[in-house]
Amino acid sequence: MLAGATAIFLFVTGLLALAMRRRPGGGSDRLWLQGLGLAFPLTVLAALLAYGLTVGEALLPHDHPERVTVRAEARQWAWRFGYEDRPGLETEDILHIPAGRPVDVEITSADVIHGFWVPRLAGKMDAIPGHVNLLRIEARAPGDYAGVSAEFSGPGYRTHAFTVRALEAADWEAFLEGPSP
Repeated sequence: MLAGATAIFLFVTGLLALAMRRRPGGGSDRLWLQGLGLAFPLTVLAALLAYGLTVGEALLPHDHPERVTVRAEARQWAWRFGYEDRPGLETEDILHIPAGRPVDVEITSADVIHGFWVPRLAGKMDAIPGHVNLLRIEARAPGDYAGVSAEFSGPGYRTHAFTVRALEAADWEAFLEGPSP
């Protein structure tokens, strides 16, 4: 998006500079400026819109046969995570997910508004008391992904962090079958 916006800006700035340097008898310049001054930006913006809609659609929480659902509950100063595939299992400050599968995170808060944000996996979603927001995330590769509560929620909010741990399929199954909570 930044590259597209930069290309439009530079191109239109160049066209503006050409327009300010008017030459007598520049009828063809006028047609060139109007044609490319509209056609180029509209083409680039249409391509960026199509790209944005495609990427955005993939992030929406549609039904998927391999979808996993987890709960995320924020409170000052910790996150508690629950797992639909194993009721009663809860973890604190570490969300375990399977790598390569879509995960719907049901986000809420026990006290004040917090922000659930894992920059490498998805955009920010607010955790609001008494309300559940749904966010689709997917880790393409196993590993740890840093998450933060990106919302001012009182003193200490800067250290209100958590980890999303993406597991291989076998490790995910072992996690779910682990010791009873």
